[in-house]
Amino acid sequence: MSDMMGSLQTESAQSRLDLLAPPVAKALEVWPVEAPIDADQVLVAPIDPTLADTAAFCEAYGVGLPESANCVIVAGRRGDVTRYAACVVLATTRADVNGVVRKYLDVRKASFAPMDEAVSLTGMEYGGITPIGLPASWPILVDSRVIATPHVIIGSGVRHSKIAIAGPALGALPGAEVIDGLAREVG
Repeated sequence: MSDMMGSLQTESAQSRLDLLAPPVAKALEVWPVEAPIDADQVLVAPIDPTLADTAAFCEAYGVGLPESANCVIVAGRRGDVTRYAACVVLATTRADVNGVVRKYLDVRKASFAPMDEAVSLTGMEYGGITPIGLPASWPILVDSRVIATPHVIIGSGVRHSKIAIAGPALGALPGAEVIDGLAREVG
């Protein structure tokens, strides 16, 4: 992976823990051995936090939407139990929450988790949630297009930076499951 993606100035995330949410930094300390890349190949770049939302970020930093990934938290209920999952999809797609994700969670209805709930349960900032460092009990559903992308930009757990990582590494995270058709093309 190149040291620059668009105009991002990246460096090893392990050397810039100040640019990561605490759960993300902790996850990098115990990076899975089976991951297709080493933890030192997880890169981070500082960004303007007012430009953290995908469209604004891509435009400002010259990163293409097909190389930008989003991590959304989905919640569904069955009885008194709320089930959560993280969905990792390319910015050119949207997660099929009420189809694929609802069936995966085995719930009647699934929806994006409310912002305050997603933030408190992940320990990350809204708009910066990433699959690295999520609660271990949550499945991480990764659209197959993400792992087919050589490198992607994704949140770092905070709004003032982004992570650059090999797409296949996201499919190898603990609890990750690669799913064909998890997302649908936008537009």
